[in-house]
Amino acid sequence: MAARLKDVAELAGVSVRTVSNVVSNTAAVAPDTRARVMAAVEELGYRPNLAARNLRQGRTGLIGLVVPEIHSPYFGALTGLLIDAAQARGWTVLLERTGGRADLERRLLDGSKGQQVDGMIVSPWSTPPAELASLAGSLPLVVLGELDPLGSIDHVALDNVAAARAAARHLVSLGRRRVAAIGLQSALGHGTAELRAEGFRLGLEDAGLSPVAEIEVADLHRAEGARALRELLLLPECPDAVFCFSDELALGALRVAAEQGVRVPEDLAVMGFDDIEDGRFSTPSLSTIAPDREQIAERAVQCLAERVLGRLDALPARRVVVPHRLLVRESTGAAVSPV
Repeated sequence: MAARLKDVAELAGVSVRTVSNVVSNTAAVAPDTRARVMAAVEELGYRPNLAARNLRQGRTGLIGLVVPEIHSPYFGALTGLLIDAAQARGWTVLLERTGGRADLERRLLDGSKGQQVDGMIVSPWSTPPAELASLAGSLPLVVLGELDPLGSIDHVALDNVAAARAAARHLVSLGRRRVAAIGLQSALGHGTAELRAEGFRLGLEDAGLSPVAEIEVADLHRAEGARALRELLLLPECPDAVFCFSDELALGALRVAAEQGVRVPEDLAVMGFDDIEDGRFSTPSLSTIAPDREQIAERAVQCLAERVLGRLDALPARRVVVPHRLLVRESTGAAVSPV
Protein backbone atom coordinates (compact mmCIF):
# COMPACT_ATOMS: atom_id res chain seq x y z
CA MET A 1 0.00 0.00 0.00
CA ALA A 2 1.27 3.46 -0.86
CA ALA A 3 2.63 5.52 2.02
CA ARG A 4 0.37 8.30 3.31
CA LEU A 5 1.16 11.72 4.75
CA LYS A 6 0.17 10.36 8.17
CA ASP A 7 2.72 7.52 7.85
CA VAL A 8 5.52 10.00 7.16
CA ALA A 9 4.46 12.15 10.12
CA GLU A 10 4.50 9.18 12.51
CA LEU A 11 7.94 7.99 11.35
CA ALA A 12 9.43 11.51 11.56
CA GLY A 13 7.74 12.28 14.89
CA VAL A 14 6.05 15.44 13.64
CA SER A 15 2.55 16.61 12.80
CA VAL A 16 0.84 15.96 9.48
CA ARG A 17 0.81 19.74 8.90
CA THR A 18 4.59 19.89 9.27
CA VAL A 19 5.04 17.11 6.70
CA SER A 20 2.68 18.95 4.36
CA ASN A 21 4.67 22.18 4.77
CA VAL A 22 7.91 20.37 3.97
CA VAL A 23 6.78 18.48 0.87
CA SER A 24 4.88 21.48 -0.55
CA ASN A 25 7.54 24.01 0.48
CA THR A 26 4.82 26.42 1.60
CA ALA A 27 6.15 27.43 5.04
CA ALA A 28 9.43 27.77 6.88
CA VAL A 29 10.48 24.59 8.72
CA ALA A 30 13.55 24.18 10.94
CA PRO A 31 16.43 22.55 9.03
CA ASP A 32 16.72 19.55 11.36
CA THR A 33 12.97 18.94 11.21
CA ARG A 34 12.99 19.23 7.43
CA ALA A 35 15.86 16.73 7.22
CA ARG A 36 13.97 14.30 9.46
CA VAL A 37 10.83 14.57 7.35
CA MET A 38 12.72 14.12 4.09
CA ALA A 39 14.48 11.06 5.50
CA ALA A 40 11.08 9.56 6.35
CA VAL A 41 9.77 10.46 2.88
CA GLU A 42 12.71 8.64 1.31
CA GLU A 43 12.45 5.60 3.58
CA LEU A 44 8.72 5.14 2.98
CA GLY A 45 8.83 6.08 -0.69
CA TYR A 46 6.10 8.66 -0.16
CA ARG A 47 5.03 10.55 -3.28
CA PRO A 48 2.70 13.55 -2.88
CA ASN A 49 -0.41 13.76 -5.02
CA LEU A 50 0.51 16.95 -6.81
CA ALA A 51 -2.65 17.09 -8.89
CA ALA A 52 -4.89 16.95 -5.82
CA ARG A 53 -2.76 19.47 -3.96
CA ASN A 54 -2.84 21.93 -6.85
CA LEU A 55 -6.59 21.53 -7.19
CA ARG A 56 -7.11 22.33 -3.51
CA GLN A 57 -4.88 25.39 -3.79
CA GLY A 58 -6.51 26.69 -6.96
CA ARG A 59 -3.43 26.08 -9.11
CA THR A 60 -2.75 23.95 -12.18
CA GLY A 61 0.81 22.81 -11.49
CA LEU A 62 1.77 24.15 -14.93
CA ILE A 63 4.04 27.05 -15.84
CA GLY A 64 4.93 28.48 -19.22
CA LEU A 65 8.53 28.90 -20.40
CA VAL A 66 8.99 31.10 -23.46
CA VAL A 67 12.44 31.32 -25.08
CA PRO A 68 13.54 32.71 -28.45
CA GLU A 69 15.22 29.48 -29.59
CA ILE A 70 16.13 26.04 -28.31
CA HIS A 71 18.61 24.90 -30.98
CA SER A 72 21.37 27.24 -29.82
CA PRO A 73 23.71 25.75 -27.19
CA TYR A 74 23.18 28.63 -24.75
CA PHE A 75 19.39 28.56 -24.72
CA GLY A 76 19.32 24.77 -24.92
CA ALA A 77 21.39 24.48 -21.75
CA LEU A 78 19.49 27.25 -19.96
CA THR A 79 16.13 25.69 -20.86
CA GLY A 80 17.23 22.38 -19.36
CA LEU A 81 18.28 24.08 -16.13
CA LEU A 82 14.99 26.01 -15.92
CA ILE A 83 12.97 22.83 -16.41
CA ASP A 84 15.02 21.04 -13.73
CA ALA A 85 14.47 23.88 -11.25
CA ALA A 86 10.73 24.00 -11.99
CA GLN A 87 10.29 20.24 -11.72
CA ALA A 88 12.06 20.27 -8.36
CA ARG A 89 9.19 22.46 -7.15
CA GLY A 90 6.53 20.16 -8.56
CA TRP A 91 5.75 22.10 -11.73
CA THR A 92 5.24 20.77 -15.23
CA VAL A 93 6.73 23.10 -17.85
CA LEU A 94 5.01 24.05 -21.11
CA LEU A 95 7.79 25.14 -23.49
CA GLU A 96 7.33 27.57 -26.37
CA ARG A 97 9.88 29.17 -28.69
CA THR A 98 9.32 32.44 -30.52
CA GLY A 99 12.29 32.94 -32.84
CA GLY A 100 12.46 36.39 -31.30
CA ARG A 101 9.29 37.45 -33.12
CA ALA A 102 7.33 40.16 -31.33
CA ASP A 103 3.97 38.85 -32.58
CA LEU A 104 4.62 35.40 -31.07
CA GLU A 105 5.91 36.84 -27.80
CA ARG A 106 2.78 38.95 -27.42
CA ARG A 107 0.42 36.18 -28.51
CA LEU A 108 1.85 33.70 -26.01
CA LEU A 109 1.61 36.19 -23.16
CA ASP A 110 -1.86 37.32 -24.08
CA GLY A 111 -3.11 33.76 -24.44
CA SER A 112 -1.41 32.38 -21.34
CA LYS A 113 -4.34 33.19 -19.07
CA GLY A 114 -6.58 30.92 -21.14
CA GLN A 115 -4.05 28.08 -20.87
CA GLN A 116 -4.49 27.97 -17.09
CA VAL A 117 -0.80 28.22 -16.22
CA ASP A 118 0.25 29.34 -12.75
CA GLY A 119 2.86 31.73 -14.12
CA MET A 120 5.39 32.30 -16.88
CA ILE A 121 9.12 32.76 -17.38
CA VAL A 122 9.85 34.66 -20.59
CA SER A 123 13.05 35.53 -22.44
CA PRO A 124 11.92 38.23 -24.89
CA TRP A 125 13.89 39.53 -27.84
CA SER A 126 11.45 42.00 -29.36
CA THR A 127 8.83 43.04 -26.80
CA PRO A 128 9.64 45.67 -24.14
CA PRO A 129 9.25 44.40 -20.54
CA ALA A 130 6.61 47.00 -19.69
CA GLU A 131 4.43 45.71 -22.55
CA LEU A 132 4.93 42.12 -21.37
CA ALA A 133 3.80 43.09 -17.89
CA SER A 134 0.69 44.74 -19.31
CA LEU A 135 -0.16 41.68 -21.40
CA ALA A 136 0.35 39.32 -18.46
CA GLY A 137 -1.98 41.32 -16.21
CA SER A 138 -2.16 39.61 -12.82
CA LEU A 139 -0.42 36.45 -14.03
CA PRO A 140 2.90 35.95 -12.16
CA LEU A 141 5.69 36.69 -14.62
CA VAL A 142 9.50 36.65 -14.56
CA VAL A 143 11.52 38.05 -17.45
CA LEU A 144 15.02 36.88 -18.37
CA GLY A 145 17.17 39.48 -20.05
CA GLU A 146 17.57 43.19 -19.79
CA LEU A 147 16.32 44.86 -16.64
CA ASP A 148 13.10 46.84 -16.80
CA PRO A 149 13.99 50.49 -16.07
CA LEU A 150 10.43 51.06 -14.82
CA GLY A 151 10.73 48.25 -12.28
CA SER A 152 7.31 46.91 -13.27
CA ILE A 153 8.17 43.22 -13.39
CA ASP A 154 10.55 40.69 -11.81
CA HIS A 155 13.76 40.43 -13.84
CA VAL A 156 16.72 38.06 -13.73
CA ALA A 157 19.63 39.30 -15.81
CA LEU A 158 23.34 39.53 -16.38
CA ASP A 159 25.22 42.85 -16.17
CA ASN A 160 26.07 42.86 -19.86
CA VAL A 161 27.84 46.22 -19.72
CA ALA A 162 30.23 45.11 -16.98
CA ALA A 163 30.81 41.73 -18.63
CA ALA A 164 31.62 43.21 -22.04
CA ARG A 165 33.80 45.86 -20.47
CA ALA A 166 35.81 43.13 -18.75
CA ALA A 167 36.21 41.32 -22.08
CA ALA A 168 37.50 44.47 -23.81
CA ARG A 169 39.88 45.22 -20.95
CA HIS A 170 41.25 41.69 -21.19
CA LEU A 171 42.02 42.11 -24.88
CA VAL A 172 43.70 45.46 -24.24
CA SER A 173 45.75 43.94 -21.40
CA LEU A 174 47.29 41.60 -23.98
CA GLY A 175 48.72 44.60 -25.83
CA ARG A 176 46.06 44.58 -28.55
CA ARG A 177 45.27 48.00 -29.95
CA ARG A 178 43.18 47.32 -33.08
CA VAL A 179 40.12 45.78 -31.49
CA ALA A 180 36.86 45.05 -33.33
CA ALA A 181 33.44 43.77 -32.26
CA ILE A 182 31.11 41.29 -33.94
CA GLY A 183 27.49 41.10 -32.84
CA LEU A 184 25.59 44.38 -33.10
CA GLN A 185 21.85 43.87 -33.70
CA SER A 186 20.28 47.29 -33.96
CA ALA A 187 17.08 45.87 -35.50
CA LEU A 188 16.14 44.03 -32.30
CA GLY A 189 14.57 45.74 -29.30
CA HIS A 190 15.75 43.55 -26.43
CA GLY A 191 18.93 45.59 -25.86
CA THR A 192 21.44 42.82 -25.11
CA ALA A 193 23.65 43.63 -28.10
CA GLU A 194 23.46 47.36 -27.37
CA LEU A 195 24.56 46.82 -23.77
CA ARG A 196 27.43 44.57 -24.81
CA ALA A 197 28.47 47.16 -27.37
CA GLU A 198 28.35 49.84 -24.66
CA GLY A 199 30.53 47.80 -22.33
CA PHE A 200 32.93 47.00 -25.17
CA ARG A 201 33.39 50.68 -25.99
CA LEU A 202 33.85 51.61 -22.34
CA GLY A 203 36.55 48.96 -21.95
CA LEU A 204 38.44 50.41 -24.88
CA GLU A 205 37.92 53.99 -23.68
CA ASP A 206 39.52 53.01 -20.38
CA ALA A 207 42.72 52.54 -22.38
CA GLY A 208 42.23 55.57 -24.63
CA LEU A 209 41.21 53.43 -27.61
CA SER A 210 38.29 53.30 -30.04
CA PRO A 211 36.92 50.29 -31.93
CA VAL A 212 38.42 49.73 -35.36
CA ALA A 213 35.08 48.30 -36.48
CA GLU A 214 31.72 47.07 -35.13
CA ILE A 215 29.99 44.54 -37.35
CA GLU A 216 26.22 44.07 -37.48
CA VAL A 217 24.88 40.51 -37.63
CA ALA A 218 21.52 38.98 -38.51
CA ASP A 219 21.78 36.49 -35.65
CA LEU A 220 24.32 35.22 -33.11
CA HIS A 221 25.20 31.96 -34.87
CA ARG A 222 28.35 30.59 -36.50
CA ALA A 223 27.67 31.56 -40.11
CA GLU A 224 27.34 35.23 -39.19
CA GLY A 225 30.58 35.12 -37.20
CA ALA A 226 32.34 33.65 -40.21
CA ARG A 227 30.90 36.29 -42.54
CA ALA A 228 31.81 39.11 -40.17
CA LEU A 229 35.44 38.06 -39.82
CA ARG A 230 35.82 37.80 -43.61
CA GLU A 231 34.59 41.41 -43.73
CA LEU A 232 37.08 42.47 -41.04
CA LEU A 233 39.98 40.80 -42.84
CA LEU A 234 39.31 43.01 -45.88
CA LEU A 235 39.96 46.20 -43.90
CA PRO A 236 43.11 48.18 -44.85
CA GLU A 237 44.36 47.60 -41.30
CA CYS A 238 43.14 44.27 -39.95
CA PRO A 239 42.21 44.02 -36.27
CA ASP A 240 44.54 42.24 -33.90
CA ALA A 241 41.66 41.28 -31.56
CA VAL A 242 37.94 40.69 -31.90
CA PHE A 243 35.22 40.50 -29.27
CA CYS A 244 32.25 38.40 -30.38
CA PHE A 245 28.92 38.88 -28.61
CA SER A 246 28.34 35.11 -28.49
CA ASP A 247 30.52 32.00 -28.51
CA GLU A 248 28.79 30.80 -31.67
CA LEU A 249 29.89 33.96 -33.49
CA ALA A 250 33.40 33.41 -32.17
CA LEU A 251 33.47 29.79 -33.37
CA GLY A 252 32.50 30.94 -36.85
CA ALA A 253 35.28 33.52 -36.73
CA LEU A 254 37.80 30.88 -35.63
CA ARG A 255 36.90 28.77 -38.65
CA VAL A 256 37.56 31.62 -41.08
CA ALA A 257 40.81 32.54 -39.32
CA ALA A 258 42.05 28.96 -39.84
CA GLU A 259 40.97 29.02 -43.51
CA GLN A 260 42.76 32.33 -44.14
CA GLY A 261 45.98 31.41 -42.36
CA VAL A 262 45.37 33.91 -39.54
CA ARG A 263 47.02 32.55 -36.40
CA VAL A 264 44.98 32.66 -33.19
CA PRO A 265 46.04 34.16 -30.84
CA GLU A 266 49.37 35.24 -32.39
CA ASP A 267 47.84 37.38 -35.17
CA LEU A 268 44.32 37.70 -33.81
CA ALA A 269 42.98 37.28 -30.27
CA VAL A 270 39.37 36.04 -30.23
CA MET A 271 36.97 36.48 -27.32
CA GLY A 272 33.46 35.04 -27.03
CA PHE A 273 30.49 35.28 -24.69
CA ASP A 274 28.30 32.53 -23.11
CA ASP A 275 30.75 29.70 -22.26
CA ILE A 276 29.04 27.03 -24.35
CA GLU A 277 30.56 23.56 -24.31
CA ASP A 278 31.79 23.74 -27.92
CA GLY A 279 34.13 26.59 -26.97
CA ARG A 280 35.94 24.42 -24.44
CA PHE A 281 36.70 21.80 -27.09
CA SER A 282 37.50 24.03 -30.08
CA THR A 283 41.04 24.42 -31.40
CA PRO A 284 42.16 26.76 -29.99
CA SER A 285 39.85 26.68 -26.98
CA LEU A 286 37.78 29.84 -26.67
CA SER A 287 38.20 32.59 -24.11
CA THR A 288 34.76 33.77 -23.05
CA ILE A 289 32.44 35.43 -20.56
CA ALA A 290 30.63 32.77 -18.51
CA PRO A 291 27.21 33.76 -17.12
CA ASP A 292 26.10 31.76 -14.11
CA ARG A 293 23.34 29.84 -15.92
CA GLU A 294 22.55 27.70 -12.88
CA GLN A 295 21.85 30.81 -10.83
CA ILE A 296 19.81 32.38 -13.63
CA ALA A 297 17.56 29.33 -13.65
CA GLU A 298 17.32 28.94 -9.88
CA ARG A 299 16.62 32.61 -9.17
CA ALA A 300 14.05 32.88 -11.97
CA VAL A 301 12.10 29.87 -10.74
CA GLN A 302 12.44 31.03 -7.13
CA CYS A 303 11.04 34.46 -8.02
CA LEU A 304 8.13 32.88 -9.88
CA ALA A 305 7.40 30.43 -7.07
CA GLU A 306 7.23 33.22 -4.51
CA ARG A 307 4.83 35.19 -6.69
CA VAL A 308 2.65 32.16 -7.41
CA LEU A 309 2.46 31.30 -3.71
CA GLY A 310 1.38 34.88 -2.98
CA ARG A 311 4.22 35.58 -0.57
CA LEU A 312 5.36 38.79 -2.25
CA ASP A 313 2.15 40.39 -3.51
CA ALA A 314 2.84 43.58 -1.59
CA LEU A 315 6.48 43.89 -2.66
CA PRO A 316 7.72 45.80 -5.71
CA ALA A 317 9.27 44.08 -8.70
CA ARG A 318 12.71 42.67 -8.06
CA ARG A 319 15.88 43.18 -10.11
CA VAL A 320 18.16 40.17 -9.78
CA VAL A 321 21.62 40.48 -11.34
CA VAL A 322 23.55 37.22 -11.55
CA PRO A 323 27.37 37.02 -11.58
CA HIS A 324 29.66 36.28 -14.49
CA ARG A 325 33.27 35.15 -14.91
CA LEU A 326 35.94 35.90 -17.51
CA LEU A 327 37.53 32.63 -18.61
CA VAL A 328 40.90 32.95 -20.33
CA ARG A 329 41.70 30.12 -22.73
CA GLU A 330 43.93 29.54 -25.74
CA SER A 331 42.21 31.95 -28.16
CA THR A 332 43.61 34.89 -26.18
CA GLY A 333 46.90 33.33 -25.20
CA ALA A 334 46.35 30.98 -22.27
CA ALA A 335 48.64 27.94 -22.21
CA VAL A 336 47.28 24.77 -23.75
CA SER A 337 45.58 22.66 -21.09
CA PRO A 338 43.86 19.27 -21.26
CA VAL A 339 40.05 19.32 -21.55
